[in-house]
Parts: sequence; structure tokens; C-alpha cells
Amino acid sequence: MQQLIEELKRADIGELLPNEPLAKYTTWKIGGPADLLVIPRGKRELAALVALLHRHGVPWTYLGRGSNMLVLDKGIRGVVIKPGPGLDYARFDGHTVTAGAAFSFIKLSVLAGKHGLTGLEFAGGIPGSVGGAVYMNAGAHGSDVSRIFKSAEIVTENGEIVRFDRKAMQFGYRRSILHTMPGIVVEATFELAPGDRKEIAAAMASFKDRRQRTQPLQVPTAGSVFRNPPGDYAARLIEAAGLKGYRSGGAAVSDVHANFIVNTGQAKAEDVLTLMEHIQRTVKARFGVELVPEVLVVGER
Repeated sequence: MQQLIEELKRADIGELLPNEPLAKYTTWKIGGPADLLVIPRGKRELAALVALLHRHGVPWTYLGRGSNMLVLDKGIRGVVIKPGPGLDYARFDGHTVTAGAAFSFIKLSVLAGKHGLTGLEFAGGIPGSVGGAVYMNAGAHGSDVSRIFKSAEIVTENGEIVRFDRKAMQFGYRRSILHTMPGIVVEATFELAPGDRKEIAAAMASFKDRRQRTQPLQVPTAGSVFRNPPGDYAARLIEAAGLKGYRSGGAAVSDVHANFIVNTGQAKAEDVLTLMEHIQRTVKARFGVELVPEVLVVGER
């Protein structure tokens, strides 16, 4: 690893943080150390980093704003890549908006509304980055990224920057082609529509009020833990199984929303995993439904 670090220093990729604890980079406030956390300054540096790691055969993991992710207690081997300030931007051009991977998805929705553009209202409560939202085909309130997606620049596993259109992204429920093809979103363009600023603001205010009433926003969480099964809701099944408030160590099923697991203060990843597995077993036994995790579990257990 030291040889790799020296080569990265010579390449002037960006910030290099060996043995960096990842808990402070995740919304769950959970996670062991990365062998090396690299924060490339911009698009070209990120592409050069991936190309270099590919040549050396070093595995890498992408980390956006750390929502929708559980980093295990022993941390992540290899390199963790977190996009830097050079990928934290948004540009509006008519009905389209292009944003860097590090840009806040919530902030993008607010800015779109101020520009009188509709289509991103659903993103007002999704606490991840643009890159993570595209990767997961993030959605809420009956819409998702695929509905407004136009194209994205992707760094492939060999460090090449390639533009993908909507068809190439192969969007599905909370997934994209990047679940099976290694790659990193560096920039995405969305096609919006003109709308009334007051109506957009009212819709976003309504969504915000609903979130505040129905989600545990004041404690560390990763958002929804399980995907909704066809024709049903994971939260309904978990609550019907009597699991609201159920605890494992420092992790607990939220009393506010049963599909949220909260860190009550000192939760470990093992606590969350144990709780997730108990929820899956219980729901399967009671209702015959196999709950599939929505959160990404990464690292060593």
C-alpha cells in the first residue's frame, strides 16, 4: 500500500488518507477504516486514479455522501474513493441541469425549483449525492431518477470516461447497470420541465412536512433499509410483525418508521446486520415475504 501511496502522491491525484475511519463519512455514523481513502480533486484526477488502480489490480469502493450504505466494522480493504470539491457543482441550461457526482441531491432539487423547473421535487428528502442517486436510481413519492435522467459521464473500471444515455444505464427498481458493471458516475444531466415556482415550492413543502412526521430525521439512519416488495411496503410488514422498537445492541427499529434502523448512540455494523437478519427471518416466517436489503453492505465483517 505504501508503494501505491507514493505513486498517487507523484500523480497529484488529491487527498490521501491511510487507515481512515469511515464512520464520520456515513449517515449511520458507523464503519471501520479504509486501507486508503482517496479524495480526487476532479473528473480527470478520478479517472487517472481508477486507471492506476486497475493497472495495479487494487480493488476500490465508491463512497458518496454515505447514505444508503453500511460499512462493516473491520472496514474496507483496498482504496475507498470519495469525490472531491471539483465534482461539487451544478449548471442549468434551459430545461436541463448538469451536476457533478458530489453535488447534494437535495440541494439540486431546491435549485431546480428556484429555476422554475419541475421533475426533481421527489429528491427533496433523499440525503445522498447526485452520483449515488444515479447509481441507486433513487426515488420517492412515485418518481425516481430514471424519469428525468438524460445522460451521465461514467468512469469505467479501466479509467476511461464514457457517456451513458438512459437506455445504457438499464435502470430498475433501486438499481442501475453500475450494480453489475464497475464504474463511477462523475457527472449527470437531467431533463426537467418548466413549472410554476409556487406549485413546486408547495409540493416540496408538503413532502418535507410528511418526512418530518413519518421519518426519524433527528437520529443517524441510512434511509429505508429494505426494498418494498411487489404490491406491499416493507415498513408495513415489519410493523405488522411487531418489530417496531426491536433492538440489537446500539441499533433499533425506529418507532417512527419501521423500515428505518436507527443508531441509538454507539451502534456497530454488527448490531445493524444482526437486526436486519432478524427482521428478514421474522417477516419471512410470518408472511412468507423475503425482504431484500436496499442499503449497500460493504467491507469486512
